[in-house]
Amino acid sequence: MKLCLLSLVSFASLLSPLASASAISIETEYVPAGASINLGRSSLLSRVYSSHGNKKKDNWGNALEKDRKKITIRSSKHDRDDISDDFLWALKKANHGGLVHLEKRKKYVIGKKLDLTFLKDVYVKLDGELKFTNDIEYWQANNFYYDFQKSITFWVWGGKDIKIYGSGVINGNGQAWWDGFSGAEILDPKNKYYRPILFLTDNATNIEVTGLHLKDSPCWTTFFVRTKNVVFDDIYIDAVSTNVSSLPKNTDGFDSLNVDGLTVTNTRVNVGDDCFSPKPNTTNIFVKNLWCNGTHGVSMGSIGQYPGVKDYISNAWIENVTLLNGQNGARLKAWAGPSVGYGYISNITYKDIHIENTDNPVVLDQCYFNINETTCAAYPSKVNITDVNFINIYGTSSGKEGRVVADLTCSPGSTCSGIHLEDINISSPAGSPSLIVCDNIVGDIGVDCIPKSQVTD
Repeated sequence: MKLCLLSLVSFASLLSPLASASAISIETEYVPAGASINLGRSSLLSRVYSSHGNKKKDNWGNALEKDRKKITIRSSKHDRDDISDDFLWALKKANHGGLVHLEKRKKYVIGKKLDLTFLKDVYVKLDGELKFTNDIEYWQANNFYYDFQKSITFWVWGGKDIKIYGSGVINGNGQAWWDGFSGAEILDPKNKYYRPILFLTDNATNIEVTGLHLKDSPCWTTFFVRTKNVVFDDIYIDAVSTNVSSLPKNTDGFDSLNVDGLTVTNTRVNVGDDCFSPKPNTTNIFVKNLWCNGTHGVSMGSIGQYPGVKDYISNAWIENVTLLNGQNGARLKAWAGPSVGYGYISNITYKDIHIENTDNPVVLDQCYFNINETTCAAYPSKVNITDVNFINIYGTSSGKEGRVVADLTCSPGSTCSGIHLEDINISSPAGSPSLIVCDNIVGDIGVDCIPKSQVTD
């Protein structure tokens, strides 16, 4: 008993100075009005027992939520009450092992560009709403710009071991942007009206985003640049206009550039453009349990856009996807024309894909973007497409392309080989039997197909 009491006394004597020291440091440092830093008992205990190394860790070997100091900040009083500086302060305080908590039923308005590329081992628990201002004039002049398809963003996330999770919303406040851009595509060379991407990573390793609603992005919803190992799970993405004369445009669900390791699971996307669309130099892709409505499909590409530049997409597994009411289903897309690049798409599998009311359920498009057949024939794509499997693709087309439910037209300027179709059961309201088109494909594709020249309806 004396030994037990002595141990308790010794423990208390160790813990007390830690608590006091923590309180003193917090009292003397700058803390924004309404903010707090809560070390918590578990954080203090972890200091005492840190040498034992017996605490549970996350999948990157870092502390779990309960063992992290928690930072909170004040919420916004209205949509013009900018808390950007407070949010940046919180992330700096939570860096290297802490947690920022944005609380439920509270709104946090971001009105300034934020460079968040310094992060290492930080959690952001988002249960409230992060909402960007729709001050178009400010964001046109203050943003992060990327040459690739003239992309801009409100903020850039980067660093290592970043987890963003919760039940909350990241709101791009896109309606004003859609109303203002008057239909100008981001790929229109005359377009100077730049719309921000809602969530962008750059020079990042180990990004995990779970449970969130990504709402009304002005442009692409996500864009991952020079990033390794990014995981999105249990996400809902939508972009829905309240004005029928200015619908969302270019509001892709997922885009990437120079990425190794891209995983999307258990996710729903309701936007007016690509549901999932890895772009140049993306490899090791895994998608499972994805639902897409009103989209341009699950696309590999586009690639080969820039003159003299080599692009590639490789090693993708796409499984259990539902594609409803869209322009495309499973698609491969590459640029053609007089001033384009070259490259390859290789080792891609689409498996168990349910498609309904979709114009082009399966399509290989090597005449992207808005290029006519004459120009495409004169300047064909230089992107090779090899080892692509379409397995158990079923459902209905919209009938827009008549009885054609799959169009695999390879460019005469490239090689398309190892293309395999199996268990294709897609019907068309235009009649039966359904037709599969194949042109310039090397080898047997596994199903009956005809050249496009033989299509009569």
